Amino acid sequence: MSLSRVVLASGRCVDLADLRLASTYGGMPEGYPCRPVNDMVIKGLIRAAERTCPATPVHLVPPPREYPHQYAGALGPVEVLPSVACVGTFRSTALDPAHDPLLYRSALTVIWFQPTTRIPSECDAEASLRELDWDELARDCEL
Repeated sequence: MSLSRVVLASGRCVDLADLRLASTYGGMPEGYPCRPVNDMVIKGLIRAAERTCPATPVHLVPPPREYPHQYAGALGPVEVLPSVACVGTFRSTALDPAHDPLLYRSALTVIWFQPTTRIPSECDAEASLRELDWDELARDCEL
């Protein structure tokens, strides 16, 4: 059973099989949000996703970055990502029509950022999620 279903812009339905939500800056040590910190957060999410499900490709939806202050600290200007980091594994029907639909599914782990803890659903998901090029990014896997 899936947590939710998202309808991509292409019309393909993908099921959200697993979702991890975390505060973007929940584990941040001293300092302030800036590009080096944000890049470190993103790389950590990618590495964790790759370790969790090594057979599934991982895709990062480029996050929006805001610059709320004019001044720069020692690490550069303040740069803020949306407050919730999301790592979700999506599944759908097989990409290869030659694969037995009972034995194969396509899968993709997606990392994205959003301002709330709302679970993406149907056509109401973030536009960046709905625009995923599933055929290019996902991979078939045998059940």
